[in-house]
Order: sequence, then C-alpha cells, then structure tokens
Amino acid sequence: MAKIQMTTPLVEMDGDEMTRILWQMIKDELILPFVDLKAEYYDLGLKYRDETDDQVTVDAANAIKKYGVGVKCATITPNPARVKEYNLKQMWKSPNGTLRAMLDGTVFRTPIIVKGIEPNVKSWKKPITIARHAYGDVYKNSEIRVQEPGTAKLVFTAADGTVTEEKIFEFEGPGVLQGVYNIDDSIESFARSCLAYALDLKQDLWFATKDTISKTYDREFKEIFEKVYEEEFKDAYEKAGITYFYTLIDDAVARVMKSQGGFVWACKNYDGDVFSDMLSSAFGSLAMMTSVLVSPNGYYEYEAAHGTVQRHYYKHLKGEETSTNSVATIFAWSGAMRKRGELDQLPALVDFADRLEKATIDTIEEGTMTGDLVLLTTLENVNKVNSLDFIRAIRAKLEEA
Repeated sequence: MAKIQMTTPLVEMDGDEMTRILWQMIKDELILPFVDLKAEYYDLGLKYRDETDDQVTVDAANAIKKYGVGVKCATITPNPARVKEYNLKQMWKSPNGTLRAMLDGTVFRTPIIVKGIEPNVKSWKKPITIARHAYGDVYKNSEIRVQEPGTAKLVFTAADGTVTEEKIFEFEGPGVLQGVYNIDDSIESFARSCLAYALDLKQDLWFATKDTISKTYDREFKEIFEKVYEEEFKDAYEKAGITYFYTLIDDAVARVMKSQGGFVWACKNYDGDVFSDMLSSAFGSLAMMTSVLVSPNGYYEYEAAHGTVQRHYYKHLKGEETSTNSVATIFAWSGAMRKRGELDQLPALVDFADRLEKATIDTIEEGTMTGDLVLLTTLENVNKVNSLDFIRAIRAKLEEA
C-alpha cells in the first residue's frame, strides 16, 4: 500500500521514561507503515534538556511557530529528587510551561469516551472539556525563601520611573514568598479562544475564578471574559441557543459534580491543570484524555495530558513486561496529523487520523485493552495485553480499514 504523503513537516518532541518507549512503538507500528512522515525532531528528554541548558525546548517552540503544528511526548518536570537522579545542572522548569509561555493560547482537554468505561460520577452523560489558560501564573512564578524577620512588598516600577508598592507581609521569622503575573492580551486571547471553541461545539461555556478573594488579579480575568463575550459573542451564543456562565471556582466544582456534562469549562492555568486530571480520572483514566494547545496566532501543539509513567519505566528497565495505556499518546499523534492535513488540504491524512482513532476505540470496545482499563471496564471476557501487543492490536484494526 502506498504511504500517505505529507507536504509540510510537523514538530515532533520526544519525551521521557515509559512514554518515550511508547512513543517509538507508536511511530513504528501505527505511523511509519502508513504515512511518509515529515517531522522536525526535538529531543525534550530530561538528559538532553540538561545538556542544552533547556535551549532545545525554546528551539522546539520556535519550530512550532514556523510550521504551525507540533506533537509532544510526556516529559519530566524535575524536583530535587530528579535533580539528584539525573545529576542535573539545575532544577529546570516545566517544558510544557516554557512551550505555553512562548506559544500563548489555551489548552483544551477532553475525555476519550469508550463503551464499557463508565464515569465515576454517575450524573455525567457527556464529555466535559477543560479549557486551560496556558500563560503565566504559578508556572512562570518568582519565589523567595525568607530566613529572617523583615517586610515583604510588591513593587512595580513604571517605565517613567513611577513606583507603586503594596505591603504583602511583615515576617517575624522564616517563611516563603511567591510572585505571579499575567497580562491583559493573554487573558483576552484566552477568553476569545474559549468562547470560539464552545461556539464551534455548540456547547455552553463555564468560567470560574475566585474574584471575591482576589479582587484585582482574578477580577481582571472575570471582567475581560465578560467584555469579550458582550462585544463579540453574545449574539452568536443566543442564536446558537447556548450560554456563557460565570461563577466562583468552588461553586463551579460543586455544580460540575452534579451536572450531566456536555459543556466547556474554562479555568485559569493551575486550576485547569488540577481539574483536567480530576476529570480524566473520573471519566476513566489519565491516559484517556486528549490535549491540544491552541494559540491565537494559529499554532497547535498536541500532547498526552498524563505523566511519564515512571513506575512502568523502572519495570521496563528490569526487563519486566508492562501493560501501559498509550491511548492519549496515540490521540496526540492523530490530532497533530489531522490538523496538519486540514492546514495542508490533505484529506487522506485527515482520513488516516480518523481511522487511527476509530481503530483505537474499536480495539478497546471489542475487549482488548491495557491493565488500567481492565480494572475499570464493565465489559466481560476482556483480554489484558502488554504495551506493545495493545498497539499491535490497533495496527491490525487499522490494516483492516
């Protein structure tokens, strides 16, 4: 069979640990036999990020700006234990945080629904899409460890030399300080992306912050969302029969747990990080979640929303068999190829992406799945397979198609 041809490269970003092993399996079994893959490769594995002083992450972000579409494997964000384990020069920041800061935009995460994997929240009948702001906040913070008594102030020096300051706290002993920021342009693009995405889906949009406590920072998010909605989207929403809904974040959590689903939930950066994991786990598995960064500049970056599956990687290094779920990583590849096909007007590539996703879902629904799903499924007489055999079962389905 002739391979599907690509015209423009996509940006391929390799990762760490067990997901790096799955990454190569997916390419070998599900991509390269069917597609004449054109990709500009960047190794975002922790060792190479350390070797390049994290320049490789910056280079990858710039490549996405050049080509428009990227696909990323899960990566390690090092903590002190990882610094020691990998003998790192320093505790490098999250590569996802670096990419999102450079590309801006919004991360949309949606559970992958399959028959036999029922949501833990019984009222949920439809997927809930998390829209996560992908700029600033705690991911680009500045921190200080305070060792002695003193006064902490928030100070802003304007370009003309004017100084504005606000006392934060009078320390009487050791403690910690953290400074975060955001900018109106990014918040506005976040609002516009969320409102447009929900309108495309014909679903309600929820947005929540804690503006009753954060009367300047969070209130800015609330007011910008309301302004963009009123000026640009209100008529279209009313015509489509959908609503934009704002509430406090704690109220939103309570409402979500009693909802039927079928809406887009916009969250600030950290909230979106936490609640997307909650949703994916409640819908079934962290490995059953799509994730795409959509930039207002027309860049798209697809990734698996989960971690590097460290425990399975250590088993793999010992030569032990693993049964690791690769669905989210497969859907990252299919999402990137679909978008590449749409942008380059290559219907065969779009069709291949659709078939790859269908083959993956059909494989699970017919009873062949990895160990994490075996523990969750309501299907009977299922077949638990190892990591590679699961991918090969999908390939068999794909070849049938």
